[in-house]
Formats: sequence, C-alpha cells, structure tokens
Amino acid sequence: MWASWRPDAKAVLRDKKARTSLARYFAVMEDDKPAKFLIAKKLAATFNKSDSLKKLWKLHEQLTEEFRRLEKEIDTRQKRLANRILENCHFCTRRCGSNRLKGELGYCKCGTQITVSTIFPHTGEEPELVPSGTVFTLGCTLRCLHCQNWSISQWFESGNIYSSQQLAKAIAQLRKGGCRNVNLVGGDPTSWLPQWLETFKHVDVNVPVVWNSNSYYSLETAKLLAGFVDVYLLDFKYGPKECAEKISDAPDYWTACTRNHLYAKKHGELIIRVLVLPGHLECCTKPVLNWIAENLGDWVRVNLMFQYHPEWRSHEIPELQRRLTGKEREQAIELAKEAGLTNFIT
Repeated sequence: MWASWRPDAKAVLRDKKARTSLARYFAVMEDDKPAKFLIAKKLAATFNKSDSLKKLWKLHEQLTEEFRRLEKEIDTRQKRLANRILENCHFCTRRCGSNRLKGELGYCKCGTQITVSTIFPHTGEEPELVPSGTVFTLGCTLRCLHCQNWSISQWFESGNIYSSQQLAKAIAQLRKGGCRNVNLVGGDPTSWLPQWLETFKHVDVNVPVVWNSNSYYSLETAKLLAGFVDVYLLDFKYGPKECAEKISDAPDYWTACTRNHLYAKKHGELIIRVLVLPGHLECCTKPVLNWIAENLGDWVRVNLMFQYHPEWRSHEIPELQRRLTGKEREQAIELAKEAGLTNFIT
C-alpha cells in the first residue's frame, strides 16, 4: 500500500460516521462487495441497434429499478445511450447539441478521443479516499474564473490521447499499487462519459468508481451514472442567485446541482465539496449548506473547503482577488452547525 497517506487517512477508517455514510464504498475498497461496473458486466441487455431513444431510455430506467432491488445493472445500454448523445451532445446542462461524431467541438471542446493530463495516486483528497487513483482529463463544462486547474480544464495543455484498453490497464495498475479507488476528474469527467463506460468494459479489477464532478451535468447523464458510479464526489459552490453565471458562466446551476445531488443520494454514496468563496457566504455558502441539511440529511459527508486562493482570471471579480479571512472561515463553520450538519470536515 502507498506509504504517503496523510495521517488522518488511516484514522478515518475508524471514523464511524465516515464508514456509515460511505458503507458500500468501504465494502468495495476492502473487496467485500463488487464495484457496480463489475455487476453490470455480468448481465446482458436485449435491444436492437435500431431501437428508438425512447425505447432505450425505458429499458434503462426499468433496469435501474431492478438494480436497486437486486444490485444488478447492465453497461451495454448505458454505452449505447451515451454514444447516441454524442450525435447531439447534451451531457451537460448547456446542451450545446454539437455532433461530436462528425468532429464538431462544443463548449467543452471535447471530441471523441479521451485526452488525459495526468494519472497518479493522489494523497491530497478527502481522507476516506486517499491514496486515490486520479485520472485528470482535459476539458470542462464550466468557465470558473478562479479555476485552480485552468490549464487542464481550458485546454492550455495538449494532453495525451488514451485508448480504452490503455486506460483500463492504468486503472488496474493504480489499484494493484494500493489506490483505494479510481477517481475520474479533470477538468470535469462529464463530457467523457461514453469513453469512461467503454473503458470499464476492459477493467477486471474490483475498484470503487469515484465521479469527481462540478455537478453541472444533464438529467440524461445523471440517469446514465446510476449503476456505474460508487461514490459521487460533487461540487456545490453557488447559491440560487446569479453568482454561478457571473463567476463560472453556468446558467441554471442551482437547478442542475440540486437535482444531481438528489440523484446521487438515490443511486450511490455521496461526498459534497463546498468551496467557500470570499464575499459569498450569505449568497452561496449559507443556502447551499441549508439545502444539504434539509434535502440530504446529516448522513451525507460534506467537505467545507477553505483552500481558495486567487488563480487564473479571478482578478476580474473584485471579491475573489483575496483569500478567505479567519472570520469568514469561522462563520462558514457556524453556518454548517446552524444548518444542523455534523458530518462535515474542513
């Protein structure tokens, strides 16, 4: 196993709240249960290539309910639906409609060949995840002016194109090297969902799948993730006002984010990252924490993140030109407590 765990990474194994809120994840990580994609590979779906999208979605939803009862899913119809979406891309809330199969690039600039920045065991994630086998892909569905990974998300790097077999081999090596999961991140993994579904057809090791996303994905993507993702690691940065659109060019952020967190609760286990932004405690942090407490309950794991620092184009937003103050950090913790959340880390 990797010797460079953070000190609290081992301690979290004894954390009853962490183990309760992520029970299935720990069971997969310790090889007591199979990851969902392995269950999916054991079943076959009956459909024709000419079947309509309506028929395929109906089959998908029927089998998703079967999965909830029997812990069985199938990945073939997921992949077929995902490939259909490539013809009129709507993996994210933006629904740009580009035909990626014909070489059209939409907002995220992602084509059909998954492009990777780095693959490595990450020890800087949440303690229950590390060492985490991270795969950083290029491209993103947002334009966060304060993005810490802007060179990846906005294609300032060239990256390397991987085949599904190459990625599967890399994932197996990460797991065999001691990583507790495979962490699909970026950028954002949303645009590469068809490629990820194809990749896991070739993965034969038992490893929990962590979907590390900005939460700005479409209803169709949320449905396709059911039965594939073990742990949803989702951002929830902005409140219901105009902040998301102003800072991240993300119209309808609140609607997408709340819906997708509810889907995550229903179909997997969930860790929520709440990045506290300077000057945005009342408009963003407070309504986010209150919504989590009211709609997801105290069982969900919340990471209240204080590591914001000015990056990329943050100078364009006056209040984002500085770090958080000590008072703002203390206020954010109080807001979490006032909301009734106790299962949070900072």
